[in-house]
Amino acid sequence: MTVDDGRSRVQGPLGPAGRAPAPDLARGFMLLLIVLANTPFYLYGRAHSEAGFHPVDGSVADKIVQAVLITGVDMRVYPMFAFLFGYGLAVIHRRQGAAGVAEPEAFRLLQRRNLWLLVFGFVHALLLWGGDILGAYGLCGLVLVWLFLRRADRTLLIWAGIGTALLLLFAVFSALGAVAVLTSGGGAQVAGGMPDFMTASASAENPLAAAGSRLVLWPMLVVGQGLLGMAVPVAVLLGFWSARRMLLERPGEHRRLLWIVAVGGIAIGWAGGLPHALAHIGVISGLDQVMWAFSGTQVATGLACGVGYVALFGLIGDRLTGRPLGPVGSAVSAVGKRSMTSYLGQSVLCAPLLAAWGFGLGAVLDSATMALFAVAVWLVTVAFAVWLERRGKPGPAESLLRRLVYRERQPAPAHEASDRTPTG
Repeated sequence: MTVDDGRSRVQGPLGPAGRAPAPDLARGFMLLLIVLANTPFYLYGRAHSEAGFHPVDGSVADKIVQAVLITGVDMRVYPMFAFLFGYGLAVIHRRQGAAGVAEPEAFRLLQRRNLWLLVFGFVHALLLWGGDILGAYGLCGLVLVWLFLRRADRTLLIWAGIGTALLLLFAVFSALGAVAVLTSGGGAQVAGGMPDFMTASASAENPLAAAGSRLVLWPMLVVGQGLLGMAVPVAVLLGFWSARRMLLERPGEHRRLLWIVAVGGIAIGWAGGLPHALAHIGVISGLDQVMWAFSGTQVATGLACGVGYVALFGLIGDRLTGRPLGPVGSAVSAVGKRSMTSYLGQSVLCAPLLAAWGFGLGAVLDSATMALFAVAVWLVTVAFAVWLERRGKPGPAESLLRRLVYRERQPAPAHEASDRTPTG
């Protein structure tokens, strides 16, 4: 559909006939990984690893859950998130051009969208979740759309390569630093550590103190993780490039590339995360002093893994093209169409129940039971998304964002109004 904003006929989001299954399925499944990755943040009142939020103790079941999350989820979801976000921005830009919208207006539309994401992220952090990524992607989108969206494919790949090289250098120097510490017999452990500071908003019993902690943490993540951390900008640039080739809309034309990226990326990610997981649960001993080094390797290998996950869903989408999704696929897709609502809904469910200023369940649950809680939260968002899907309604967050970005007075039906932020 088109939206008249008073200057040009802006092209609205895709209707059902134009939707490929892969992006929505990827978004829906990604939201399960996100809640699994985020909820360990609420396990306050105990010692954490220097390279993550996972407690350093626990039962056998806890250690199994921690190992699985460190290997396949932690620092793997955000690049996946960022890739889909960049892909979505490029798709919006492409559709505006195909509809005859003037380039300056299409550019303003994207930047308006990114700016509102930044605002949404601030409110999200103020009220519920200091680890918000809407703001990080909003800021990243503002900068990267301005610098790169209209640049040549070669330019996108060159700068993505530069960012990847910097990540690899950081990982290598982290590993070399760890080797130097171990061989010299020195100690590099710091009492408390960054994880303790970052969990302050979960352990604060005063709601105002918790909000203050979140607002201190949020800008650090917006700038540090979103713009300067390299993994997110690189993934967004790769999303731009992939959208120009319609990798997820026409996966059948790119099977070989998708297979290479899926197998290679996931293998790199899991192989890179496994040593960290084994060291964390004590299978590999003697690394307590240098656990911080895994922060570098997790980010570098997480980028490959996140993009690999997207490629995997591209292959799944290829198999499902032209076929009914079935009840499970349709439910996951419904969540993906409403990814922003589902993402914010996770915080609405988690923060009051888990944080100390609420019911404080984060001090009671362990890693295994927290993972079960996370799955339950995701299933609640699935049920809500399916309920909206059956009624032909968009998610409330998508509806609000659409009104702000496209400047509509009335919301469109769900199949048209699924502005699937935060993932594009």
